[in-house]
Amino acid sequence: MRLVNTHSVKPGVVIAKPIYNEQNLPLVQKGTVLTEKMIHRLINKNITYVYIEDERTEDVGSEDFIDPQARIQTINVVKETFMELKEEGFVSNSYILTNRRKQLLSVLDHILNEINSKKEAISLLSTILTTDDYTFEHSVNVAIYSLAIGTKFNLSKKELIELGMGALFHDIGKVFIDKNILQKTSALTEDEFNTMKTHTTLGYDYLRKQHSMSSLIAHCAYQHHERLNGTGYPRGLIRNEIHPYGKIIAIADVYDAVTSNRIYRKAMLPHEGLEILYGGAIGEFEKSYVEAFKKSVVAYPNGLTVELSDKRTGVVIRQNKQICDRPIIRIIKEHGETVHRPYEVDLSKNLQVMIQSCHAE
Repeated sequence: MRLVNTHSVKPGVVIAKPIYNEQNLPLVQKGTVLTEKMIHRLINKNITYVYIEDERTEDVGSEDFIDPQARIQTINVVKETFMELKEEGFVSNSYILTNRRKQLLSVLDHILNEINSKKEAISLLSTILTTDDYTFEHSVNVAIYSLAIGTKFNLSKKELIELGMGALFHDIGKVFIDKNILQKTSALTEDEFNTMKTHTTLGYDYLRKQHSMSSLIAHCAYQHHERLNGTGYPRGLIRNEIHPYGKIIAIADVYDAVTSNRIYRKAMLPHEGLEILYGGAIGEFEKSYVEAFKKSVVAYPNGLTVELSDKRTGVVIRQNKQICDRPIIRIIKEHGETVHRPYEVDLSKNLQVMIQSCHAE
């Protein structure tokens, strides 16, 4: 199978992996032959990439980091919790959080078990799904990425649960912000952007009043938009003034934001998201955390077409877990000419060759 941009898909191609909706049902089944109408529907659902069948890469697979149904169920748990809290309003010591705590802890335990048991690095792109509201899927994704970083630094189980809970609730303040601002498809005005930024303080003020949430969890909501060089908000903190949890969640938050489907922008590919983090590693993000994150996620997903520095073209077919940006490539073209017998190149053993560009088309 190959990973392709939905805008480049032609009618007649066959879907190689199902696409799920928020009801835990396949929006498009594996084996479906796409029509022009179906392609437009996928684009309108903000699905940027799909996996299609390709005879040159029919043996290439892409393991789901978390079972698709389990991931959607997890997103729905977060959605239900957030919606109940929104309906309840800005109260102290919410009974909803107390009642939901056991369920949320189970969610975090499941994520940690998946991180510790998987042989390959994390690739959430392998499960393509569409949801009604980005905030809930984003909260789960940020928790997954944050816990992946935390495990690299050997945090205790108690610390990981605290970090994971902080990640799940880092955007809780958004439930108290006007939905018209949250879902606006055009650029926010200055006043609207200032209102949006208040989700950090709203989240902090809410969580710090909850007996079931620690002060550190509240500070995750408060600090996830702070930056090491003081350019973040709401307080313009610098370096050691920011708690490690805040630094970790900041990285996970930015990466998921740029690699997710949004109403107003196409999702970036994983390696592009990592480049943004590296661009900010000098002044904005903790470099050691960025390095740990790089070792945790798949930079070039299986099925992605890449061009190498020596002008060969191939498809990513397998990952090297310890060197996530040096996968194994099946060469299908040399200097623009199709090769009759495709062959493999392991970039972890051929360090003189680099991935120069990607073509999800």
